[in-house]
Formats: sequence, structure tokens, C-alpha cells
Amino acid sequence: MCKALTARDARPFRKISRPLRISGHSTSISLEAAFWKVLDAMALAEGLSTPKLISILHQEAAEMYEDLPNFASVLRTLCLLHESGQ
Repeated sequence: MCKALTARDARPFRKISRPLRISGHSTSISLEAAFWKVLDAMALAEGLSTPKLISILHQEAAEMYEDLPNFASVLRTLCLLHESGQ
């Protein structure tokens, strides 16, 4: 076995749900702590709150996709791309 998980701290894998408003609607998004860390850093770099950044990203995703896919998956993918420099 590669021990890729057993050698790591479990905290980044913990699922966290955060309440926020998107387009005037109250909702919540559940993501693993590692993804929230990336989104918080992205928001800070943009001079925005994390909820505001997510609201902007939701609007952009809605404009890109006729039928918006799972938004949490969009956020996870964006975090991976951001971290890899793409």
C-alpha cells in the first residue's frame, strides 16, 4: 500500500459546510477543509470575502454553462487548477 492517506493529518479531509448567500438566496456549500483553505486564500488575494468570491464564481459558472453542473465540484476543480498554476 502507498500510505498516501495514513501518513497524513486527517484535518484537511474534514468536510465543512459554510452558509452563504448566492444571488440573494441563502444556501450552504460543503467542501473539504483543504478546498476552503484555497478559496480563503484566493479571496484574500482578490481583496474579497470568501462568500463574495464564491458568489462571483457562481455567476461566472452560470454564464459559462447552460445547465450549471454541481457547483461544489466546480469549486473543487477551480481550486486544483489554481493550486497547479493553471
